[in-house]
Amino acid sequence: MFTGIIETLGTIQEIQKENSNVHITISSSITNELKIDQSVAHNGVCLTVVAIQDDRYTVTAIDETLQKTNLSHWNTNDIVNLERAMKLGDRLDGHIVQGHVDQVGTCILADETNGSWKYTFEYDSNLNNITIEKGSITVNGVSLTVVDSQKDRFSVAIIPYTYEHTNFNTFTIGTKVNLEFDVIGKYVSRLHGMK
Repeated sequence: MFTGIIETLGTIQEIQKENSNVHITISSSITNELKIDQSVAHNGVCLTVVAIQDDRYTVTAIDETLQKTNLSHWNTNDIVNLERAMKLGDRLDGHIVQGHVDQVGTCILADETNGSWKYTFEYDSNLNNITIEKGSITVNGVSLTVVDSQKDRFSVAIIPYTYEHTNFNTFTIGTKVNLEFDVIGKYVSRLHGMK
């Protein structure tokens, strides 16, 4: 379980395909604190550390993960948001994040607005995920508050700290992002007869 509060950034150093799996090697300032078999969220995707060498570590993504996330769009030198799993007893500064991406969204608006940024994302509403105005959403692993909630899109406002310390500063129109909808919102949607 995660909180959606990004610890640090990582840089993709190598991507290797093996059958239907992909091995991704990342350099990060927290590599020396990681252990093999540890869970780390990468742009909101929970992946297991399988190898560590110097300041680099490797995770493996299976085909299902590649199909449901934006990992297939990753390239070497891309910057990814990193968060280690929360410890029991830690403060929950963001919201409850499972690290299980529900679907991929697309950035359709990226505007600077007087010192902060507003991003709008579009997603396929046929998958029965919903946002709730002022509810929580996870975008590339970042816990955020929904504004302008609509059936197939929503916006978020980004403060300068988040802009500078996550990969939001790399987003442009058309950027594919991982979306994990709030577990409470999922529960509410089921109560209202959605799948």
